[in-house]
Amino acid sequence: MARKPKGRDISGWLVIDKPAGITSTAVVNKVKWALSAQKAGHAGTLDPDATGVLAVALGEATKTVPYVTDAMKAYKFKVRLGQSTNTDDAAGKIINQSDTRPQGSVIKETLLKFVGDIKQVPPQFSAVKIDGERAYKLARQGEDLTLSARPLYVESLVLLGIPDTDHIELKMVCGKGGYVRSVARDLGELLGCYGHVQSLRRIWSGPFKVEKAVTFETVERLAKTSNLDQFILPLEVGLDDLKCLNCPPEHAAKLRNGNPAMVITSDAEYGETCWAALEGRAVAIGVYRAGKLHPNRVFLEPAINDVDDQAG
Repeated sequence: MARKPKGRDISGWLVIDKPAGITSTAVVNKVKWALSAQKAGHAGTLDPDATGVLAVALGEATKTVPYVTDAMKAYKFKVRLGQSTNTDDAAGKIINQSDTRPQGSVIKETLLKFVGDIKQVPPQFSAVKIDGERAYKLARQGEDLTLSARPLYVESLVLLGIPDTDHIELKMVCGKGGYVRSVARDLGELLGCYGHVQSLRRIWSGPFKVEKAVTFETVERLAKTSNLDQFILPLEVGLDDLKCLNCPPEHAAKLRNGNPAMVITSDAEYGETCWAALEGRAVAIGVYRAGKLHPNRVFLEPAINDVDDQAG
C-alpha cells in the first residue's frame, strides 16, 4: 500500500515579495513548512540578492508552473557604471574599472540594441548546466567558462532615471530565460564603461504582481495558522495566458483519466494549447482538435476542503 504524503492536500498559488539575502529555494521551503503543504515549487528563480515576485505553486498548481515560467516578466534594476564584476552583480569581485561615463542620450540609443529578439550569454555564475554541472559551481572552482549565447525576446528596455553619474535605473520586460545581469554587463561594454547590477526587483511575472504579493515576514508571522490561507490564489490563475474551454460535466472524468473529450468553444484554433474548466475549476490542459481537448496534463478533482478562490 502506498504511503500517504505528509502534510495538507492544498493547491493554489502563494505569491511572495522575496526579500534580498535569501535563495528562492529557501523561500519555497519556508512556504511549504508554513502551510504544511504536501508539495510546493516556484515559477522562475530569483538571485539571492534580488527582490520581488516569486510565485510559489502548491499541490496541483505545480502542474501549471511551465506556463507561468514561459510568460513575460518585468524587472526594475539599477546598474553601477564604471565597474564590471565576475558575477555581473554587486556581490562579485571587481575585475574591470573605467572613468568613462556616457551621456543620457547615448544610453537611450544603446538600449534599443537590446530590444526584440536578441542573443544573450548567461553570466559565468548562473544555473546553466555544462556537461551536467551548474555553471556557478564550476566558476567558484576558478574555471573560465565559455557559455553559448541563448535567444531572448525583450519587449522593452527603458531608462527610468540617472540618479548620479555612477548609476542608471532601468525597466525591462522580457520573455523566458532573461538574465538582467547579462544586460547590465553587455550594456556596460557597449557604452565603453563597464557595468554590473547594483540592485534588482521583479515587479511582475505573468499574472502575478508585486503589489498583491505577501511579504516574507507575513509568512513567518502567520505560519501554521489558518490566517495564511487567505492569501492563496486558485491554481487557475497560473493559466491566465491560455484559452479556457468549458467542459460538459459528463466529459470531465474522461479528461481527468487522460482521454480526449468534447469541450465547448467558439474561438479556439486547431492545435492550440488550452485548458478545460468545469464550473470554473481546471480539469485538464491539452491541445484542441476538432471539438475535443487532447490532455497532456490533468488535475485531480478538488477535495471538499480544498482552498476556495480567494483574493490576494
